[in-house]
Amino acid sequence: MLTLKLLRDDPEYVVRKLAVKNFDAREIVGKIVSLDGNRRRLQTELDGCLSMQKQKAALIGGLMKEGKKAEADAVKAEVASLKEHSKDLERQSEENSTELNSLLVLLPNIPCDLVPEGKDSNDNVVVKTGNGIPDLGSDALPHWELAKKFDIIDFDLGVKLTGAGFPVYKGKGARLQRALINMFLDINTAAGYLEVEPPVMVNEASGFGTGQLPDKEGQMYHANLDNFYLVPTAEVPVTNIYRDVILSDSDFPVKMTAYTPCFRREAGSYGKDVRGLNRLHQFDKVEIVRIEKPENSYRALDEMIAHVEGIVNRLGLPYRILRLCGGDLSFTSAITYDFEVYSAAQGRWLEISSVSNFESYQANRLHLRYRDESGKMQLAHTLNGSSLALPRVVAALLEDNYRDGRIHIPEALRPYTGFDFIG
Repeated sequence: MLTLKLLRDDPEYVVRKLAVKNFDAREIVGKIVSLDGNRRRLQTELDGCLSMQKQKAALIGGLMKEGKKAEADAVKAEVASLKEHSKDLERQSEENSTELNSLLVLLPNIPCDLVPEGKDSNDNVVVKTGNGIPDLGSDALPHWELAKKFDIIDFDLGVKLTGAGFPVYKGKGARLQRALINMFLDINTAAGYLEVEPPVMVNEASGFGTGQLPDKEGQMYHANLDNFYLVPTAEVPVTNIYRDVILSDSDFPVKMTAYTPCFRREAGSYGKDVRGLNRLHQFDKVEIVRIEKPENSYRALDEMIAHVEGIVNRLGLPYRILRLCGGDLSFTSAITYDFEVYSAAQGRWLEISSVSNFESYQANRLHLRYRDESGKMQLAHTLNGSSLALPRVVAALLEDNYRDGRIHIPEALRPYTGFDFIG
C-alpha cells in the first residue's frame, strides 16, 4: 500500500509512475488527497474540541465551591454540547478514514525506474539467456505423452479424484517431485535461508498483508465457513510471519525458504496453456523470501536472481531471464524478473520463477517496520522469488532430457531421485 505521505507530497509523481503500469490513478489519487486533507482538518478540530471540553470541565468544581451554581450549570451545558460535537467529529473522522482506506488499497505499487514501459508480456525485455536449446529431432514428445508412456503422471485420475488441473504423480514421477523439492530446499538453506513450514491456509489479514486481497480473491480458493484461504504461494504465510513486527538492526537480513503446495483457480485459462503441467490448480513450489533495509533491497534482488539462476544451471535447462514491463507487472510489485525454461517438444518458453522487489508496499500493509540509526521508525522492504515452481520445471526436464527411449535425470538431481533415468 502506498503511503499517505507520498500521495500527499507528490500526487503527480504517483499518477505518472502508475501510468507505466497502464493504471489511470488520477481520479483515485485526487480523492485520496482530498480525504487526507479532510482527515487532518477533522483531527485538528476534534483535538481542539476535546481540549476545550477538558478546560471547561475543570471549571465546574471551582464554580460549585464558590456557590455559583447557575454559572456551573451553564458550563455543564457547554461541556455536554462539546461532548456531542466531539462524538459527531469522531463519527465523521471514522467515515472519512474508512473511505480513505478503501481507496488506498485500489492503488497498485509504483514501478521502479528500471521497469520498461509496455502493454503486456510481448513487451518484456530479455536480459539474459543460458544453456543451449536441445535439438530433439523426431524423438521429441510433449511431457503429457511422456507421462503416459512411462506411467509417472496420471492426469485422467486427477480429473476423477478432483477435476482438471489436479494431476496424480506416480512411482518415479512422485519420487521426482520429492527429489526436486528436497534439492531446492537444500540449496536454499545452504545459501543461508531459514527453512520454515507454514500453514497452507491463511486468514484474511494475511491475504491483505501481502496484497492478494482484495485484488485476487477471485483467484484464491476460499473456505467459506472459517473464512480461510488456501495459499496461492508460500509468500503469503511466510511474509506474514513478520506482520505487526518491529525489527532491530541486528535482525537484518531476514532470509526464509518454504515448500508448500499452492492453489490457484486460474479462472479463464484455456487452450495450449493448460495442457499437461503447463497450468495447474494445485502444484508444488519452493519459495524464498527476504526482508531488507531499503538501502540493501536491490542488492538483495540481484543476489536472489543469481541464486535462482544457479539452480536452473544445475538442472542444465535452457533458460532466459526477462525484466517485466509495466503492463505485465503484478499489482504489488515494484520490479519483477521472470525465469523461463524452454520446452523443446512444445517449442515454447515456460515460466518457472518470478523474483520481485515490493519495496515498502507490502510492509506498509503488514505494519512491518524497523528503527533506523536515529531511532526513527521506518518501513522495511520485502522481496520474494520462486525457487522453484515444479510443474513447468518437470515438463521441461522430461521433454528436454528424453532421448534413446529414456528420460535422463540431470546429474545434480540424481542423489535425490536415487535413479539415473526413467524408462
